[in-house]
Amino acid sequence: MQLHMQSNGEMRRSRHHPRLWRATLVWSALYVATSMAQAGTPPATTLTNWPVLRLSPQDRILVLAPHPDDEVIACGGIIQTALAQGLPIRVVFLTYGDNNELAFMMYRKHPVLMPRAVQTMGQMRHDEAVVAAKVFGLSADHLTFLGYPDFGTLHIWESNWDEQPAYHGMLTRVSAVPYANAFRPKAPYKGEEIVKDLSSILREFRPTKIFVSHPADHNGDHQALYLFTRVALWDLEKELRPRPELYPYLVHFRNWPQPRGDHPTRPLEPPDEIDEQIGWNVFPLSTAQVDCNRSALKGQSTEYNSSRKYLTTFLRANELFGDFPAVTLSVTTNKPAPLSGHLGPKRAVEPPKEPTDTARAVFVGLHQRFVSLEDDDLVVSIGLSQPLGEGVETSIYLFGYRNDRPFGEMPKLCVKFGESSQAVFDQNRRLKRENLEVIRRPNTITVRVNLSALGDPQRVLCSARSYLGDVPMDWVSWRALELPHELRCFAQPSIIFR
Repeated sequence: MQLHMQSNGEMRRSRHHPRLWRATLVWSALYVATSMAQAGTPPATTLTNWPVLRLSPQDRILVLAPHPDDEVIACGGIIQTALAQGLPIRVVFLTYGDNNELAFMMYRKHPVLMPRAVQTMGQMRHDEAVVAAKVFGLSADHLTFLGYPDFGTLHIWESNWDEQPAYHGMLTRVSAVPYANAFRPKAPYKGEEIVKDLSSILREFRPTKIFVSHPADHNGDHQALYLFTRVALWDLEKELRPRPELYPYLVHFRNWPQPRGDHPTRPLEPPDEIDEQIGWNVFPLSTAQVDCNRSALKGQSTEYNSSRKYLTTFLRANELFGDFPAVTLSVTTNKPAPLSGHLGPKRAVEPPKEPTDTARAVFVGLHQRFVSLEDDDLVVSIGLSQPLGEGVETSIYLFGYRNDRPFGEMPKLCVKFGESSQAVFDQNRRLKRENLEVIRRPNTITVRVNLSALGDPQRVLCSARSYLGDVPMDWVSWRALELPHELRCFAQPSIIFR
């Protein structure tokens, strides 16, 4: 099928349609209401048989946190144990958490909108992270703050590399790190700058175990930190020996953890949707360690006072870590390799049940994803729960990686589909349809892209998303595909199933 190309403005024009924005507001309300209504549902299973994660005397521990407080709720026990064992440890924050308007309103008792006031609140969250660290026994020398834009780093990942302009902060209204006590003040809000900072830290600290946010996390900054870390580690594969072990932790996932509230003796269990797709590890906590985590959380007062019930939900009897398995597209086997890693239930994703007519009329879930190599092409196919309707869009992301070329210069393709349109972009630059073919059926979209259009990559990072206006409906987590060195014969499709 030939691509019917449109300009970016034509592709996005429907987002300003009054009916679309009414539907967007309805969907937002439904999503929030349903999440809150289901928050009290107890877990159906009990955590059993997961391997126990242990720290060795030779370990050097690096904790990477998207925002201040993530290090406490996800890795507080790891931090305490590392310190008790005398292990070298460093905690690095991607952002200052300067975009949490709800927490700032509760603290200031009025909206915090002026850029300088927002940066002041970011500095306050920095100071609270230092206070929380002291509860654990960490000094300021153990902490590093990068200062990139809260709620903006996934956008940087998708669109702000190489010749593209720097990202402009939503509330800070700046395009470079504004904090004088950051790791590298005035660093531009660009993807290569984040990779540069992470690479510098990895080279200098040389960790053996890295704890980082999860690619299945619903929060964009959490996804982005994992992805930037992956690229930095790939860039340093030949330098870091032994190779660091990566332990992602999950924080934001719909209706998880369960039940909400303070249950310090209950285990933290993985979400049902991805429990069988990941090799999880548990890190048991003593009662004293849980109590210490609680004290550290209270030090993060702006967050604790606005989200106490949610944050204390993570005060559990263990911490939980695990990554998706590596995916290699082999040219020597005819057996498809399982390629899971979705966000959403294993069954077909359903919208909120009430009110049924409104939600079901617009909701589009992503059922499954197939990936295969055919000739010199990478073929990606996604299944839709229903055809795309007015204002509903789906995007497929394909980012190439090579170790002999800066990642910022590599192609970063996004193929966007509307109800009756499709367009291809490399970051914000619209491309012609050369080297790419699209086959559309009512409930299936298949993209065939020549590997040359991805920079003849050794690896490909891929994801997909459906959304209504600016409101996400469903998405699959970013996954890394390992490509063979020589493409002579080709494997049958690998499948990502829901």
